Amino acid sequence: MQLVVISNPEVIPNEAGIINQLFEAGLTRFHLRKPGYSAQQVAALIRQIDEQYHYLIALHQHHAVAPYFGIERLHYTEQHRANTHAGKLTLQNRQGYVLSTSLHDVEALQTLVWFDNAFIGPVFNSISKPGYNAKWPEDFCLDKQNIDLNIIALGGIEPTNLNKIKAMNFDGAAVLGTIWNDPDTAVANFKCLQQQVQIITENHEDR
Repeated sequence: MQLVVISNPEVIPNEAGIINQLFEAGLTRFHLRKPGYSAQQVAALIRQIDEQYHYLIALHQHHAVAPYFGIERLHYTEQHRANTHAGKLTLQNRQGYVLSTSLHDVEALQTLVWFDNAFIGPVFNSISKPGYNAKWPEDFCLDKQNIDLNIIALGGIEPTNLNKIKAMNFDGAAVLGTIWNDPDTAVANFKCLQQQVQIITENHEDR
């Protein structure tokens, strides 16, 4: 089960330092989401992240910045996806970009022709967005028949409910609030999540 960390949309003190520590702790996918940042601000933050980790970053905004840092992962919001011509997505596929997108409707998964990863939620009540509550019951199970992409659960993810994510048939989990609500404990909280993922993976392999 894959564990993804999404950046806080706001400015975080020592953010690049914490991101580097997360990578050092074993993070394999970081989604850089800064909707209020200019391209220059996004580039400035990436420059502070150790170059050896750039290939693990997915950009949510200012995709044009990606080639300058060897970033090959691009993320599309629902609206951005709807407003992007199919020809551009096809070209990005041919250029080797790995595309991901967000959605809130399970049925829409069948329409994602150009994408390798889909984020769907909120699966649980959001930690970072009070009032942004779960869309599905806890006994929900994702039907992935005829769906050839990784589906990542989003919303309210913490160590105590990661096992439910696996039971719901998701391929991974994306976290934001659990990491960034207290930046001082971001790395420790990530390690707790990571340990739980390891336990779940080992238990699943033993079956």
